[in-house]
Amino acid sequence: MQTPYFAHSLSWQLNRRAFLKATGLLAAGAAAGGLPAAEPAPKTLFGSNVYGWTQYYQREKKAFHLDEVIAALADCGYDYLENFLDANNPESSARFAEKLRAKGMRPVSLYTGAALHEAARAREVVARLLKCAAVCKEAGFEALSCNPDPLGREKTDEELKNTVSALKDLGQGLKELGLKLGIHHHLPEMQNQAREFHYVLRNTPPETVGLCYDVHWVWKGGLPPQKVLHEYGRRVVTWHLRQSRNGVWHEVLDTGDIDYEAVARYAREQQLARRFTVELALEGKTEVTRSAVENHRLSLAWAKKVFGT
Repeated sequence: MQTPYFAHSLSWQLNRRAFLKATGLLAAGAAAGGLPAAEPAPKTLFGSNVYGWTQYYQREKKAFHLDEVIAALADCGYDYLENFLDANNPESSARFAEKLRAKGMRPVSLYTGAALHEAARAREVVARLLKCAAVCKEAGFEALSCNPDPLGREKTDEELKNTVSALKDLGQGLKELGLKLGIHHHLPEMQNQAREFHYVLRNTPPETVGLCYDVHWVWKGGLPPQKVLHEYGRRVVTWHLRQSRNGVWHEVLDTGDIDYEAVARYAREQQLARRFTVELALEGKTEVTRSAVENHRLSLAWAKKVFGT
């Protein structure tokens, strides 16, 4: 029997939190209305997300080595690496940007969780994130992907209202700095017919609160990826791309359960933002037959073929 969606997500969240805690990066997180215009003539960038790399290191019982990952991605031809934001140490993001540039890559996006469901605490979290974001903007970053912290249960109406209020403040503050906010999502937001996912996007202004569109989590949560694009596509700031076969995460980005050709076609036709982040996360049943480097090399070649330049 397949593990329920929520159990998959909770396990994944705990693994990610364990990594964040171990590396000192667990920061920031313990209206509808007219859709915004698409970014003009968006440049196509292909990146990788750091989380899947940490899984490969853990699988091989090795200490995670960020410089090795950056060098490997540069050799493969990637444009950027999306790392975790350390809101308690903003200068770490500036140093990370320099590491990318040293290998011919560029700072593009960072990822963070955030505890936004309690009003008083949310104000503190947003203030800390914005203070850090000023340093990130100076370092050259373009976007922040933020996943409001899950609670292990559905959020109450009041908690969702608090979350929306905080995201409005965060999005406006980032816009004033010249950065874009993309709301990320996992399975908890997809519970009860994607109640939290829809509530957040339908009650925040599109011009300041965008979407980090993780196509596979949407699919795994029961929403057709194309339907989500039709409703929220103009809000896409960054993408997270992962594939599965028969419901199990595949080791490379390739053909499988999700029709990425259709997704890519829509993105081109609508001139959506083109910051494509390959996230080769692993789960228990994932069959790994190649190295992390080779899987990322193959995934980039496939992504470039499908999503085009």
